[in-house]
Order: sequence, then structure tokens, then C-alpha cells
Amino acid sequence: MSSFRPYVLEISSRVNAVDAFRSLSQQQRCVFLDSARGGTDRSRYSFVAADPFEVIVGGEGDSLDTLERRLAEFSTATIPELPPLQGGAIGFFAYDLARNLEKLPPPRHDEFQLPMLCFGLYDVVLAFDHQTDDAWLISQGYPETNTEARSRRAKERAEQVLSWLGSVESGKRAPAKVGELCTQFETGYDGIRSNFSAEGFVEAVSQGIEYIFAGDVFQVNLAQRLVCPAATDSVSLYLKLRECNAAPFAGYLDLGEHQIISASPERFLKVTDRCVETRPIKGTRPRQVAPEADLFAGAELSASGKDLAENVMIVDLMRNDLSRVSEDDSVRVTQLCELEVYEHVQHLVSVVEGRLRDGVTNVEVVRRTFPGGSITGAPKVRAMEIIAELEPTSRGAYCGSMGYLGFDGAMDLNILIRTITASRGWWQFPVGGGIVAQSVPESERRETWTKAEGILQAVSGWTDARSSEATSR
Repeated sequence: MSSFRPYVLEISSRVNAVDAFRSLSQQQRCVFLDSARGGTDRSRYSFVAADPFEVIVGGEGDSLDTLERRLAEFSTATIPELPPLQGGAIGFFAYDLARNLEKLPPPRHDEFQLPMLCFGLYDVVLAFDHQTDDAWLISQGYPETNTEARSRRAKERAEQVLSWLGSVESGKRAPAKVGELCTQFETGYDGIRSNFSAEGFVEAVSQGIEYIFAGDVFQVNLAQRLVCPAATDSVSLYLKLRECNAAPFAGYLDLGEHQIISASPERFLKVTDRCVETRPIKGTRPRQVAPEADLFAGAELSASGKDLAENVMIVDLMRNDLSRVSEDDSVRVTQLCELEVYEHVQHLVSVVEGRLRDGVTNVEVVRRTFPGGSITGAPKVRAMEIIAELEPTSRGAYCGSMGYLGFDGAMDLNILIRTITASRGWWQFPVGGGIVAQSVPESERRETWTKAEGILQAVSGWTDARSSEATSR
């Protein structure tokens, strides 16, 4: 590991995280890892970066190998006084990467053709500490490895990124021409269609319950994919979404041809000092306007035998997954079924932690645990087989993970729920939930719409405007 110290500038007085994102969004492959919902340690830091020096795109085993190799080649020491991302690989793993980690059938339809993984290697990161209101520009000087050349590049790149800050937004990309999709169904929401009819989704849930009673699985997650034509650029959409549905593991990722726009409340994996953490969510209730009703809804969720059982099943699955990469007897549950309150929903959240075995890399942790059990079901592989059978379209980014693998060995990945993918002129945003033996199919369908509420608010202003414009012609 290199002892080189990166070029660091304190930039608190120059820019905040949102303005930095607006400025850098004009550059190639801008990313914004955004702790949009403040107030907790999980929402302490945000990061903005653009213009990576290398991009790794693919999905076959060699793409993961390349990612692992590059992280080793550019390994660097942690600076303890700075935020945890100090340069590294930032990007996403699509849910469909699971097909290269397990023997799973392909989806019946995959109109958007997202890569199974896409990570940029970012030598410059803007880091923001929301607790202290401090901010830094951290420039590592990669891909140079010679000390003198690396020092020179680190300073030059810092100056280049500083020149981008404060620039006027211009040249936003208009939505692409709308492409063809497989059969879609009207939903009753203006401009929004689904890959399931209402009856079709209820039937899919019923089939999932039949698999549970047959002994195939204890739980399976099923989702319907909602779509509408894109009505504005992806940067504006993300800024609207963070207003409507602030979340601790939110973010924006520009893949060039596609953009991922997420308001995720769920962490998949975090690694700090060889300690690994996962925070599975299971159990949901909508927020209520009246404070007393909201408290009652939370209390009812916390006492729900069905939701508690669902959460505990996934905790057991994640304990098993983490045990594959952790030291013996180090895996423990440090939070079980605790109520957490968000903008539009309340969730039950658990925390499982472990200590990684010597020699286990962060890429290996992903290989052995991806995708997160909270969005598959248990047992995981059979649940994913049932998902492939019952869901008509590829999940793409949805239920994959976005985040970073740092050059210094830190890692933080979310689970891509409450997420829009902008691609081919469409906004697609699947919504789903866990099915157990006690599930009521129609109630499960309604829960998907509860989870979609924040996204629907973000897209509705533009879809309503578009519909009004069309009506006036």
C-alpha cells in the first residue's frame, strides 16, 4: 500500500454538495453519492465526482476480476481525518449480475440492456461532512504511480476540478427518443404503465405463495416495473426526487447512455477497517398525516407477526452470507427489527455485522453475498429462480447496488430500491415487496404503490405538465 499523501484542499467556503453536483453534472460520468436525509451517522457524508481515468463495464467474471485487480494496483492508505471515500471505484452492480454468480435463467424481456456492472475509477473526489459543514477536494494523482508524476497530476487535476465548480449549468441532455417496450398495462395513474396488469400482479403473488406452501422457499420478493416517458433531463429529475423523497443512501450515476437516480433508504454492504455491515429492510407501512395515526401505524408494524417473521428470515440469510467471508464467530446481529421512519414510509430495519477474514477483498465480499437477501427472498437462489419465472422483464439496476469501493479498502453500497433508471427515453422504476405464507395478494399489490409514492411525486409534475400541454393542442 502506497504511503503517498494525496493533494487535499479544504473547500467548505466555496461550494455545497448540491451545487457541486450541479456544476460537475456537465462533465463525463458524474456521480453523486448523496446522504440527502440528514440527522444520523448514516447520513453524515456526501460525495461528488466526475471524469474517471478508467471505466470498467461488463458483467462476466473477468469484469469483476478487472475491478479487483485495479483496486489492488491503486491501493492507498487511509487518511483518518477525512471522510471515508478518498478516491476509488464508484458505480453500480445490476441485479442481473446474479446470473453470472449463480446458475439462473435469463429474463424474458430486457429492453434497456444495462450493463451488469459499470464502475469508474475516480482519482478526484469532493467530500462533504454534513455534521461539521466541512468539505474537501481529495486528489490522488492516479493513474500515475511514480511519486513525482503522481504529485504533479494530483495538483493539476485538483485545479481542473476546481475550475468546473461554480460553472453555469448548460447543455443538459434532452431525453432520448422513446424506444419500444414489451406489452405494458395501464395503471390508472396518468402516463404510468406497468409490466403487470393489476390482476396479473395479484396472480403472480398468488403463485409465489403457492411456491412457499410447496416448500420451495420461505419468502420471495416480487416487483412490478412502472414506466413513463421521460419528460426532463436526468439531473433535474434527481434534484426533484431528493426534494420529494430524501434518503440516506441516495445517489445519481451517469452511465452515459443510462442514468440511475436513487432515493434508497437501504444499505447493502459497508466495510470499514475490515468490519462489514449490512442493514436489511423488511416490513413497511405508509406514513400518516395525523401524528397520532402515524405513531399507531409504527406501533402496529413493530408488533406485526408477519413483518417481524419476514425480517428475521432475511436476517438469518444475511448472517449466513456474511459468515462466508467473515472470521468464525464474528457475525452478530446488533439491531433487530428496529422501526425507522422516512418521508413516505416506515420500515423495520435490522443490522448484521462481521469481521472479514484475512485475504478477503471487497470484490470477493460482493461475489459471495450479492444480491442482497432483502430483495430476493430465502433461500436466495431458489427465490431468484422464481423471480425470473414470475417477473416478465429484467430488473436492471433495480435491486442491484450503487456506491463505492475505495482505493483504501473502504466500501459502501446501497440496495437500489426507490430507484429510477432513465434510458431510451423512458423512466422505469420497479416497486415490490416480500411475499410470505401469510401474504394477502391484493395487500401486497397495494404496498408496491405505497413504496412508489415518493417517485410518483417526483415524476408527476412533469407527466402532468406534459399531459396538460398535449390536451391544449
